[in-house]
Amino acid sequence: MSTAASATAHANWKPAGNPWLIAVAVTLAAFMEVLDTTIVNVALPHIAGTMSVSYDQATWALTAYLVANGIVLPMSAFLARTIGRKRYFLICIIAFTACSFACGISTNLYELILFRVLQGFFGGGLQPVQQSIILDTFPASQRGRAFAVTAVAIVVAPVFGPTLGGWITDNLSWRWVFLINVPVGVLTAFAVMRLVEDPPWEKIPKKINFDYIGIGLIALGLGSLQVMLDRGEDADWFSSTFIRIFATLALIGLSTAVAWLLYTKKPVVDLRTLKDKNFTLGCLTIAAFASILYASAILIPQLTQLHLGYTALLSGLVLSPGALAIIILIPIINHFMPYVQMRYILSVGFFLLGCAMLYSHGLVPDIDFNTLVMMRITQSVAIGFLFVPASTLTYLTLPKYLQGDGAALFTMFRNIAGSIGISLSTAAITARTQVHQAILAAHTGPLEANYAVSIAHITSALKGSMSAIGDLTQTAAGVMYQNLLQQASILAYMDVFAACAILSWCFIPFTFFFSPAKGKSGEGAH
Repeated sequence: MSTAASATAHANWKPAGNPWLIAVAVTLAAFMEVLDTTIVNVALPHIAGTMSVSYDQATWALTAYLVANGIVLPMSAFLARTIGRKRYFLICIIAFTACSFACGISTNLYELILFRVLQGFFGGGLQPVQQSIILDTFPASQRGRAFAVTAVAIVVAPVFGPTLGGWITDNLSWRWVFLINVPVGVLTAFAVMRLVEDPPWEKIPKKINFDYIGIGLIALGLGSLQVMLDRGEDADWFSSTFIRIFATLALIGLSTAVAWLLYTKKPVVDLRTLKDKNFTLGCLTIAAFASILYASAILIPQLTQLHLGYTALLSGLVLSPGALAIIILIPIINHFMPYVQMRYILSVGFFLLGCAMLYSHGLVPDIDFNTLVMMRITQSVAIGFLFVPASTLTYLTLPKYLQGDGAALFTMFRNIAGSIGISLSTAAITARTQVHQAILAAHTGPLEANYAVSIAHITSALKGSMSAIGDLTQTAAGVMYQNLLQQASILAYMDVFAACAILSWCFIPFTFFFSPAKGKSGEGAH
């Protein structure tokens, strides 16, 4: 076939199956994988109890998954080209399902960690390949609607994870957190086998060049970074030799990997994708979005469980109405995308996200369930404006031959930024709590009029209690100290929400650097 005829065949290629069934099938696989990043969290105490290990040891089941997942993400396009995209996707689904079953029947922590590593390794290929398949299945004019389906996996799954995990753990067993993947994985594998096909430009090359150095450097850099981010808070960050070692390895690995990938002729992931302005802006946008999304998704359950006494299930229920709001809102936003420039929708999204975070800044120690739900719903409404336009604009002008590498890098930026958001937010809560404790403690001396009045009121109340024994003044001081700790924590959460609001608003000017395009713009450059 001549070059011209081959180019025409590529341009006219369409999948034989129904594109929307393909989108649902591949998104189901991604949903299963994204769900596993959060559904396990609430089961860790139960895993620790069953396997007679400490909670800190049990968290390695989560760390191992994140490390393996993060290493594979940027290499997924290379592996798909090497094995064949559909074949690689099927291998990932089947192996992920098998590893989920193995995790569910593990008898000790070492087995669980091993299978979690393998689960993360194969799960890492699902998100970027899913996005790559959607990019090739739909023309640019329909990608907005296709990414609306994808948003269910990427945005909703992390929110539903803790709720579903809490319900399963409370009513069944932590093992079903993993075993639930088995029927979903089997169904998805059959659907992908039947519906998905490789386009002509995704044929397996005759000669395969393995970039062993690039693979090794990426594994070293991203693996060390994920360990640092996931274990940093527990190890007290850079005061720990363990964290300093992994931070150094991450810096060396990532900087050397970038230099090597730019130098070698056949890199494992093509960084030339970052020369495309829209793609680079899209990666930065999704990174900012993901860091705020994951930070806010962890802050509210942490607040409700640690300071308000909620169960894991009840904490998840605080988030669930927000997830439903996203599902309802995304089709509405998608309806307006053909008539409004997508960069303007992004601007509105970041503005609303900042406003929502500012509203969440209005926390009080005795905040009620309904107010927390409303805070999360306002955050979710803003999130509904961001994911689909950002994903669509990212690939607007990216050539087809770079879309596989682009999907891998885009997913990597999102996941790494999400991990950074979680780590920074939890570290900030600890640091700001200590700061506010010091400030409040300075006003608890016997010469402070308000403190003395409060002690007198508490002492008077204790006198009327039949259960009050011992020195009532000391008991009152203890009550005041507990109030101080709670108020310091609430103030810390308020600080972090305020920081998220500022970050959201600071990103608004960057949205105007995207190319002007509406939801039914023509094809990007190829």
